[in-house]
Amino acid sequence: MAFQYLDFEKPIIELEQRIEELKTFNLSNVANVGDEIKNLELKRNRLVKDIFEKINNWEITQLSRHPLRPYTMDYIELITDDFIELHGDRGFMDDKSIIGGFCFLKDGETGKRQKVLIIGHQKGRNTKDKMCRNFGMPHPEGYRKAQRLFKLADRYKIPIVSLVDTPGAYPGIGAEERGQAEAIATTIDVLLNVSVPVVSIIIGEGGSGGALALAAGNRVLMMEYSTYSVISPEGCASILYKDTSKTEEAANSLKITARDLFGLKVIDEIISEPLGGAHKNKAEAASNLKNSIIGNLEDLARKDGESLRTDRINKFRNF
Repeated sequence: MAFQYLDFEKPIIELEQRIEELKTFNLSNVANVGDEIKNLELKRNRLVKDIFEKINNWEITQLSRHPLRPYTMDYIELITDDFIELHGDRGFMDDKSIIGGFCFLKDGETGKRQKVLIIGHQKGRNTKDKMCRNFGMPHPEGYRKAQRLFKLADRYKIPIVSLVDTPGAYPGIGAEERGQAEAIATTIDVLLNVSVPVVSIIIGEGGSGGALALAAGNRVLMMEYSTYSVISPEGCASILYKDTSKTEEAANSLKITARDLFGLKVIDEIISEPLGGAHKNKAEAASNLKNSIIGNLEDLARKDGESLRTDRINKFRNF
């Protein structure tokens, strides 16, 4: 998939194109082209840094939805070994907007392998995959699958890692008929009451109860350019202003970014992303994510099951 630029990144495009053109010439060993490429790369890096230092909430919202941003399966492939996906809620169907299974996290420094349950929302890249994954919006069956996996991890005393990336739970008639609200509420209840460490990370969009169902962890982390909110900026503009053209205004008024929520103590840590966002260097983003998960799991491993459960419940009650 070709790289895509957001509106606020357009000043970078011309420099990127010029660099690519010169790299082509450099293959022919044209004099001084190498130096010119280095100068343009430095100029581009300064420009990117300047743009991202001034980024606002709406621009971060756009980054959190970037079509090339790493999704749950991307991170699973990059940070885990021997992933075995488990399917279905044993009641209705296998909701492909939520994926989960057991795997190992490998610590690159010590070589130690940590067994975990990893579960998360999954979006699609192309039209067919987006339809299959329902645009990352789970049905009740997805949440009931999550409940089943949480209970399984609890039974075998395996830590839980959840990756959150959804606009929200699916609001269709069928989902409501099959108990969407109950499924979300019960999933939150199950996750709050397990007696194993739970680390939840917002990797893209964290939309409403559809996100919270997988984010009731002992530690809640956010990737630097992710968002976490009770409502989307579009929904907020529609309800409060009765005008969807004020979406950007709504986004900049809402406290939905990692820096906002860390300041409010809603989340526990911000995971840094490569300059320009996680999609610019997926390997670096994944490495930062893995190191943060491992560090938090090591801290939580010092607590017994009842302390983990009690601390988690009190954490959310205190909000």
